Amino acid sequence: QVRLVESGGGLVQAGSSLRLSCTASGRTLSDEYMAWFRQAPGKAREFVAGITWRSITRYADSVKARFTISRDNANNADYLQMNSLKPEDTGVYYCALGAPESRSADTNWYPYWGQGTQVTVSS
Repeated sequence: QVRLVESGGGLVQAGSSLRLSCTASGRTLSDEYMAWFRQAPGKAREFVAGITWRSITRYADSVKARFTISRDNANNADYLQMNSLKPEDTGVYYCALGAPESRSADTNWYPYWGQGTQVTVSS
């Protein structure tokens, strides 16, 4: 069983930056897709960014050029660098693991989820 733990959320002003981290424990990860999703109050959980074992990345249009996903395979971790944050980026950010790359934006394909970390961006 894999456990995912996120960290790095917080309350920031618009235009600021935050770096989220996700660490997996329980076993050593292999060729598995990692991703970040977010959920704003009253809205569905949405795909933010994803990364393959070999660091091929994918982003939602709303975060392209502002967010960067990366991973450290040796340490079972991935990261989401968020720059130029906007109030509409507010939400709970979740780390997810294990979907096929072709299904990377579909929450139903991820068997493993973290507990989430709150990001609040004030205007």
